[in-house]
Amino acid sequence: MLALAPERFNATYSGTKAFMLNLSTALRTELANTGIRVQAVLPGATRTEIWGKAGIDIAALPVDGLMDVEEMVDAALAGLDMGEAVTIPSLPDMAEWSRFDSARLAMGPNLSLAHAAERYKRPGQAA
Repeated sequence: MLALAPERFNATYSGTKAFMLNLSTALRTELANTGIRVQAVLPGATRTEIWGKAGIDIAALPVDGLMDVEEMVDAALAGLDMGEAVTIPSLPDMAEWSRFDSARLAMGPNLSLAHAAERYKRPGQAA
């Protein structure tokens, strides 16, 4: 989930999560007609030993914000069975993800153009 909310943790950790989401998305596209399925799982906080290794007392974390490993894995596998490109085990309504992803894709045609957008031009500057 830190791929979508980098401000919630440190840059290196959330950056690696964003990389994995981008890599998974690209691989899914590249392998679309091969029979190989690619899924990204964005699990949020999960009850594992990583917390102790990071020097964080798991008991100090909100109980309602930590998913048990078994439940997270079951949800991830269910998402894979449903053909989800991205599985977010705790997200109640996957339509939220669909709207986010649709908005991202809608920007596509405008992400690389020959000229800067009008808002970046100085008054009187030719288009």
